[in-house]
This record gives sequence, structure tokens and C-alpha cells, in this order.
Amino acid sequence: MTDNRFRNQQPPRRFNANRLKRSPPNSRSPFWLPASSFYVLTVAVSIATFFVVWAILQEGGENSPWIAAGIGSSIILVLGVVLREVVLRKARNRYLRAERQLDKNIEKLVSSARGVNNVHKLSLKRNSQLVEQLQKKSEAARTLSHLPDGHWEVFELCNEYLSLNEVQMQHVGVGSPRLAALRRGRDIAEGFRKHHLLRWVEIETKIFTERANLQPELADKINLAQTALLTIESALKFYPDEEQLIDSKSALKEFIGSVKISHRIENAEKEAFKENYRKAVGQYRDALFYLAREDVQSSEKEVIAARINAEIERIRALEKGSAKKTGNDKKFVVNDEDN
Repeated sequence: MTDNRFRNQQPPRRFNANRLKRSPPNSRSPFWLPASSFYVLTVAVSIATFFVVWAILQEGGENSPWIAAGIGSSIILVLGVVLREVVLRKARNRYLRAERQLDKNIEKLVSSARGVNNVHKLSLKRNSQLVEQLQKKSEAARTLSHLPDGHWEVFELCNEYLSLNEVQMQHVGVGSPRLAALRRGRDIAEGFRKHHLLRWVEIETKIFTERANLQPELADKINLAQTALLTIESALKFYPDEEQLIDSKSALKEFIGSVKISHRIENAEKEAFKENYRKAVGQYRDALFYLAREDVQSSEKEVIAARINAEIERIRALEKGSAKKTGNDKKFVVNDEDN
């Protein structure tokens, strides 16, 4: 959500837009024969091929040279159609698309350059009005602090004002009374931007994390948690040293890792209950793999690893006991048959 009231203020720079003009698109076009001319030429080549092949085969003593000559001539016709309708047409369309895209890019550049010629400086009064509007928006977002959209709106408005402020600061004189007002507005907007961005990240992360906890499927849990992680990473682009964002990112990564580990442990327990001991050991090893990838070293991590290793040893013991029992049962059956 943006606000048009910031868009009419631009730096007082001068560009000659006419220097960017390009000659009309029709001034140069790719080589392209009309269909009638192309197919007349193709038929002529095909007929010439027919007589040349027929003459060569006739001299070689072939019984029916006109059959092979006709086949060769037909192939030339088919290749001619394919060449025009597929190969050449694709190349021509690709050239025209690139030319149209170039024209559009130049038109946009001309329009933006012309727009710069009509701008004026940000007055003290207008700057004061913009800062006052930011303050009102900030107060409204704080009143409804649990709604993320309000915080995001203030963040975007602050971004627009700061961009405008930066451009104006490049052209303000050292002794101008606007300098102090622009600096004050910049400080106020920067404070609002940081506060509302962090608040927005906090709310959005909480929402996605709570939804992830309610999902029964592992993929859904991870997707929602990854969305929350992307939210935090987008804020880190503005404030890479902010401890709140760094801590939230670490906590979210731990959450994603714990979800994967819990899922593997649960699957291992199910396989062990079904006496699928090898699959159970494989699931426990996967859990150890995800646990080892965790960045944080803690006593809890060591406890979980010790528990998983103990379960692996227990399952291996059960597997050996099951194999021994199976061998004794087979031996008992053989003895019964001998008796």
C-alpha cells in the first residue's frame, strides 16, 4: 500500500530527453521475402532438383529415375515450407520481440528523463506536512498494534519519504534553512521505519510459526516456517546488525530443525514397533544428521543425541535377538522333521 502524495517531489536535475530518442521501429526490419516470392523460388529449386536428379539417374541406367527425382523434389518442397514457417519465422519473431522491448525500454527512459525536468524542490511547509502525516500513520498503527498491515504501510511510507529526503539533501545548500528540517525529518522517518518494520516482522513470524505448529504434515510445517524465515531475512537487508532479528532467525532455524528431528524420531519409533529395525535405525540416523546441522551447541542438543544413540543400540540388540530367535526356530523345525 503506497501513498501518491510522495510521488510529485523530485530532484531539480535537467536531462535532455530528446537525446534518448530512437529512430522509428520501421526504419530497419529483418530481411523477409513475401510468401509468394519465397514459394515461387522454392518450387523453382524443386523443379530444377527434379530434372538434375532425373538426368543423373537416367545416365546411370536406372529403370525408373523419375520416382527418385520426384522424391527428391518433394523433399525440397517440404524443407522449404519448414524453413520458412518454422526456422525463419521464429528467428524473425525473436528479432521483432527484441526490437519492441528495446523501444519500450527507451520510451520509459525518455519518459522518466522528461519527468525530471518538471520537478521542484521540497519546501519547508511540504516537508513538515509529510513528517506530520508519518507521525499520524505511526500513531494509528501503534493503536492497532496487533495488525501487521498497519505497520507495513508505515514502513513503506517511511521508505518513500526517506528516498525523497535523500534526493533533496543532495541539492540543498549548506546555509539553507531546509537543511535542518530535512535532517530532522530523516531522523524521525528512520525511527518510525525501524520500529514498524521490527513490529511487522514480530507479528508475521508469530502468525506463521503458530500456523506451522498446527499443521499435521511435515511439509506444511516446514513451508510455513520457511515463510517466516524469509520475512526475517527481508528485514535483515535493512538492519543486518539488529540483534532482535538475528535472534529470531536463529530461533526459527532451531524450530525448523526440531520439526525435522521430531518427525524422524516419530517415524523411527513406528518402524521399531513394527519390528522394521533397519528402517528404524535409518530414521534415527537421519535425526542425528539434522541434529548435527544445528548451529547452536547446548546441553539439550547433547541429551537428544545421547538418547538417539541409545535407541539405536537398543534396536540393534533387538534385531540381533530377533535374528537369533529366528535361527533357533528354523533349527527346531529341522529337528522335528528328522524325528
